[in-house]
Amino acid sequence: MKKLGFILCLLLILSFQSCGIYSFTGADTGAATTFQVNYFQNTSDIVEPGIDRAFTLELQDLIQGQTNLSLTNSGGDLIYEGEIVDYYVSPITATAQNTAAQNRLTIAVNVRYFNTLDPEKDIERQFSFYYDYPANAQLTGSTLDTALEEIYSRITQDIFNATLTNW
Repeated sequence: MKKLGFILCLLLILSFQSCGIYSFTGADTGAATTFQVNYFQNTSDIVEPGIDRAFTLELQDLIQGQTNLSLTNSGGDLIYEGEIVDYYVSPITATAQNTAAQNRLTIAVNVRYFNTLDPEKDIERQFSFYYDYPANAQLTGSTLDTALEEIYSRITQDIFNATLTNW
């Protein structure tokens, strides 16, 4: 019985020790300890107030929540910058009366990522996603909030995966 207790105790200790080197997000931050997210300005043709600030904060929150990196205003080991380059609504399905049955909000963000500790990992890439909503709904209030939440969630996760994981 003592042997079984010893083996179980050993397995428990080894399992907790191995958790320290595994990341559930798959993030590889290397030797980096800090990151900064510069303001993502909205340069699209349509200006929706506040989306630039909201996107910047969403990206900061995601990186802070999924890594052990500290957010800094300048001199970060990992630097994210860019701009919102597209924000547009387009019809995607039609009715028999040649009117839109559904609309799609699309947002595209150009991102420049700099790893000051390993410049070979630097990238510049565009990320985009969309949200479909009924044509009879106005893109305001809760509809807009839901659309932005879903779009930002997807784009920020794609940015995270492209810059900090090998997915």
